[in-house]
Amino acid sequence: MTEGREAIDGVRVRDLKRIADDRGWLTEILRSDWPEFEKFGQTYITTCRPGVVKAWHFHKLQYDMFVPIRGNALIGLYDSRDGSPTKGVLQEVEVREKEPKLVKIPPLVYHGFTPLDEDEIWVVNTPTSLFNYKEPDEYRKAWDDPEIGYGWRREGKPTKGG
Repeated sequence: MTEGREAIDGVRVRDLKRIADDRGWLTEILRSDWPEFEKFGQTYITTCRPGVVKAWHFHKLQYDMFVPIRGNALIGLYDSRDGSPTKGVLQEVEVREKEPKLVKIPPLVYHGFTPLDEDEIWVVNTPTSLFNYKEPDEYRKAWDDPEIGYGWRREGKPTKGG
């Protein structure tokens, strides 16, 4: 199992630009003319408190398009796909509030996130499918699952699942 900067096949990370002037700033989150775009399902925002890890889960049918917009986030990814050239690879992506990124997560790749510091994070997601309340396309493992074996880090502080 590899941990660190090795990229998981199909995961894409795009640096986003902040366009600032004396009124504030603007950042494009996802455009239909970018290669990361698949299709539109819905857009939502989720938060995560300091010391909490929201992980692990994957989807069979949809891509997730994460853009942390507030706070400094650590996104963890684990490739569980049979036949994938990166099966068993762990990847982490740090996203700083002032250095926004789009993280495209393919189906069957476990993922989750936690704040890197003492500030809550806000993450905008634009998945490719609508959430189905009757039959959710969501498959979970515990945040500290030994099969994945990832040690969530946040500047020496303890973490807990959520």
